[in-house]
Amino acid sequence: MDEPKNKDPEKFDKALKQRHNDHYLLRLYVSGLSPKSRRAIENLKEICEEYLKDRYDLEVIDIFQQPELARAEQIIAAPTLIKELPPPLRKFIGDLSETEKILVGLEIKIPIEGGIS
Repeated sequence: MDEPKNKDPEKFDKALKQRHNDHYLLRLYVSGLSPKSRRAIENLKEICEEYLKDRYDLEVIDIFQQPELARAEQIIAAPTLIKELPPPLRKFIGDLSETEKILVGLEIKIPIEGGIS
């Protein structure tokens, strides 16, 4: 029986560490300073500071002030978060209060004692 390819644990560890060091480019589309938009901004900033410290760029775009950007991205609801980098592109709608779902959707690897999860 043939050995499975890519069984090198060093390559696997290196890939995990690289993924943990990815830089995130995030765009949050909001509708003015509505309560839901403010919550989304606060929730996203908390997530970024806790899990992506120094590894993210966040742009907050008010769809009332820049409607052409919202049209170009086909934003149909606000708040909407778009993860541009690292691939794949992902979109999230709502106030981003479900941290675990956002972390899974953003593919953010959370460091745990003794390694990377």
